[in-house]
Amino acid sequence: MDSFSSSFFSSVLPPKLLTSLAIIPHKPTKPTSFSVSSVRIEEKPAANQDPKTPTTTTSTPTRTVSQPQPKPRPRTQSPYLPKKRAEPTIPTIILNACDDIINNFIDPPLKYHVDPRHVLSDNFAPVDELPPTECEVVQGSLPSCLDGAYIRNGPNPQYLPRGPYHLFDGDGMLHSIKISRGRATLCSRYVRTYKYTIENEAGSPILPNVFSGFNGLTASAARGALSAARLLAGQFNPVNGIGLANTSLAFFGNRLYALGESDLPYAIRLTPNGDIETIGRHDFDGKLAMSMTAHPKLDSDTGEAFAFRYGPVPPFLTYFRLDANGKKQPNVPIFSMTRPSFLHDFAITKKYAVFADIQIGMNPMEMIFGGGSPVGADPAKVCRIGIIPRYATDESQMRWFEVPGFNIIHAINAWDEEDGNAVVMVAPNILSVEHTLDRTDLVHALVEKVRIDLRTGIVTRRPISARNLDFGVINPAYMAKKSRYVYAAVGDPMPKISGVVKLDVSKGDERRDCIVATRLYGPGCYGGEPFFVARDPENPETEEDDGYVVSYVHDENTGESKFLVMDAKSPRLDIVAAVKLPRRVPYGFHGLFVRQADLDKLL
Repeated sequence: MDSFSSSFFSSVLPPKLLTSLAIIPHKPTKPTSFSVSSVRIEEKPAANQDPKTPTTTTSTPTRTVSQPQPKPRPRTQSPYLPKKRAEPTIPTIILNACDDIINNFIDPPLKYHVDPRHVLSDNFAPVDELPPTECEVVQGSLPSCLDGAYIRNGPNPQYLPRGPYHLFDGDGMLHSIKISRGRATLCSRYVRTYKYTIENEAGSPILPNVFSGFNGLTASAARGALSAARLLAGQFNPVNGIGLANTSLAFFGNRLYALGESDLPYAIRLTPNGDIETIGRHDFDGKLAMSMTAHPKLDSDTGEAFAFRYGPVPPFLTYFRLDANGKKQPNVPIFSMTRPSFLHDFAITKKYAVFADIQIGMNPMEMIFGGGSPVGADPAKVCRIGIIPRYATDESQMRWFEVPGFNIIHAINAWDEEDGNAVVMVAPNILSVEHTLDRTDLVHALVEKVRIDLRTGIVTRRPISARNLDFGVINPAYMAKKSRYVYAAVGDPMPKISGVVKLDVSKGDERRDCIVATRLYGPGCYGGEPFFVARDPENPETEEDDGYVVSYVHDENTGESKFLVMDAKSPRLDIVAAVKLPRRVPYGFHGLFVRQADLDKLL
């Protein structure tokens, strides 16, 4: 969610610095006797952890953009072991002291939504890495079709914030539960991004929190100057990326990616024992030079992936696709989007790609005069939906339709009507858009079914539920095709999720609530985004809802986390299996289930 902030961060550095970034090396530091005051967050494994559980993993040479390739090592000789950190140099000591001055006196975390004591409370608090650890099935049994791994991404700051901190600012951590023959193994690992790596080696934060660190002109100037000084000191090189890879995951072209929209994707893989390895930043053979959405869309029939990037400078939107082999195709810049917009997600049909130009965008006046974020809402802006042929080579056939007040952060699905003259999209509409980035507890997301008549230009909208619902998913085989069922998270309020509901979208035309099944987790229990896993994905005769809904759930009363498997066809989404996890899994963002057959194909 930080493509805007990434580009804004670049804008606060002097142009001469940006033109010489590629020649700034990352120099090793000389030992001194100083210890940095930042704190590494660690959590011990549960007391009942199997002592025989392997604590090592393997690695292979990583392809890191703009960096020399390391020499290959035997796969059995590269465990995740603590690295000896270099003690900070005098310039580092001085720059860290300047950072403390900014965080304590110039821009302390006074606002509710950037106060780490609030943002990182309860199960939002970060955890340390966990090597592959066997779990206990405490209810029912794991279905045989769950042969693979459910992996969920989310923010998990490597160090305790020393100043303002937004939920979106945390380093990406993947929580994977690998399932085989009814047994489950949990593993939690950071995505080894460039940012994570240099800060891990330094023993303290280096890059500013882009979502919370540039609120107001004074804070922006101070942190911009400090970042420029760190760059000159050789502490980091933004050419190597400053992204967090903390938002989602995607599998296409026989590669598995951890995604964050301010950077290139990071390729990852799972080892046979369930450990998670970061392979490195992936630029698709040099054809992706900038960022990519954290929500690419996959067409299961063709194997293609469709994606885009957005930013604060023209073209504000660039659309592209990747073929079934993961080869990136040429960019399609969209210059008809005349101002920057917060484009976090989009949708595809068999014929089109569908974009939403919403009221959230760059808001420099609020940052300068109001001390707010450089990204904010513009209530005077009229929302639009843009539709372009999905195999377009230029934007000549892009069409825009005004849809006042239709502010979507996530899109659930879209499809073409049978006559090809209309496009239907299902997505949660954020009613309190002004609170999207600062007071998510005040946000209400109303799922709507929107029909765009391509002949007349008439847009018809119908709510399909009055509940506060987001993080909606479908059977992945129905992406870009007419689907009937949606599984969505219940905000109580957001970002906490108290349960999951099943929606029958076909009932939306009857002007009544479309919820047909509900599973609430209970008092003090909260989960995350649900994910649908088909029981028999290879059988074309299988019903759309024949499968299971899975999610991590945390009990704040006991401090325990579980992995729940729910029957998607049952009227109450009955729990068919519950796995007690060896330690808590923090609340996060998006995930997916990757079958073992696909894990075996990973490049």
